[in-house]
Amino acid sequence: MKQLVVKEFDFRVFGESYERIYKCLTMIDEKDLWRTPGENIPTIGNMILHLCGNARQWILSGIGGRPDNRDRDQEFVIQTNIKKAELVFLLENMRVNLRQTLDDMDEDQLRTAYKIQGFDVTGFSVIIHVIEHFSYHTGQITTLTKWLTSKDTSYYGGIDLNRQNNLN
Repeated sequence: MKQLVVKEFDFRVFGESYERIYKCLTMIDEKDLWRTPGENIPTIGNMILHLCGNARQWILSGIGGRPDNRDRDQEFVIQTNIKKAELVFLLENMRVNLRQTLDDMDEDQLRTAYKIQGFDVTGFSVIIHVIEHFSYHTGQITTLTKWLTSKDTSYYGGIDLNRQNNLN
């Protein structure tokens, strides 16, 4: 079961979300990293900081047992001194740490009960949470990128998404 869950995490987070976030970062100008259409809409930079903070708290601390030193409110402070390259570094560092924690995780940790951010969860639900959290905010990053650039991201370029399932 662990191998299946970790494989799906790799595909959904690193194969889909990371690649889409990186594509969005290549499409926007440095000055747009901290731009927002409204005060209640986080910037692309803030969402990347938030994704790293969430994954650190839920997986590295929750499952991995590392100290929980997250300052969630700080993730939403606009920090124009942080550049795209630094956010990529944070994401890549997070990838290495997530990969190590998931590799070190044993089957029992998927069933283990944790209390994270006040929520009672299992290791399995922790991983599902981080997958869906990445997906959710990657969609927001995509929408902001389209708003900032007026361009399509072409995530599915060359793939016919109108094909019907073949159930035979």
